[in-house]
Amino acid sequence: MAYAAAALAAKSRAGVSMKMSMHMPMRISPSPSTPQKAPKLLRGFFIICLVFLYAPVMVLPLFAFNDSSIVGFPLRGFTLDWFRQLPHETMLHRAAANSLVIATSTAIISTSFAVLVARAITRYRFHGRGFAFGLIMAPVLLPEIIIGVALLIVLLGLGIPLNLWSVIGGHVLVTTPFTIAIMLAAFHNMDQRLEEASLDLGESRFGTFRRVILPLAMPGLAASLLLSFSLSLDEFIIAFFLTGVDPTLPVYIWAQLRFPSKLPIVMALGTLMVLVSLVLLSLFEYSRRRWY
Repeated sequence: MAYAAAALAAKSRAGVSMKMSMHMPMRISPSPSTPQKAPKLLRGFFIICLVFLYAPVMVLPLFAFNDSSIVGFPLRGFTLDWFRQLPHETMLHRAAANSLVIATSTAIISTSFAVLVARAITRYRFHGRGFAFGLIMAPVLLPEIIIGVALLIVLLGLGIPLNLWSVIGGHVLVTTPFTIAIMLAAFHNMDQRLEEASLDLGESRFGTFRRVILPLAMPGLAASLLLSFSLSLDEFIIAFFLTGVDPTLPVYIWAQLRFPSKLPIVMALGTLMVLVSLVLLSLFEYSRRRWY
């Protein structure tokens, strides 16, 4: 009898709930994983942004393959002569090699500084931490031309010659705040219990940093290296003030703009750089989709 009474009570509750659900309005929320169609205004704004960003880049191949030393319309014809002249430009090769050396050194040094500074800020509390962090991030707010002139005056006053190392020092000064911001985000998102567990298991602090912390911060390290490398490779103002007899690639390109006959070669160089950037971007996207 007790089991029958319980069954009847359950049935009555189910019937009441069904009646209430029939009278209540149903709300179907869209699935968060289902992409919704963007409004026409938003799509139009997106297309305008793409055109604004990439239209100047698309002009480079037009004049790089144009059979005329004058950069302008109308186009005369198709030619590969400007690309054939690139291997014979020895100063261009030297400038490109200088830029690669400077960008690689800047990326390694600024990322190393960023790892140490970000680790100290996120892991330890010390007097004057906020003030020191503000001083480190101050170059972001200063115009690069002010930094370049100040560094030039200091180096000349100390009798230090202008060479690749002076440019590396200036680029490290400019790129370090960006790398610190990236590494701060990487260390802030890290679970401190993993470090404590490693120390409890008998690992030393250096071993914990090398085996546990650095692998967890590897995405931040990669982003820091790539960002500082690209910023240093494209930087012009500080390199213009601090280069000696060895120009970087942006300084070399700026110097060639004074000679109209050299402009098509610069266009050909820009076209090759765009193609290399697209290939690297495609490889990065392929590896990201494959492994993640």
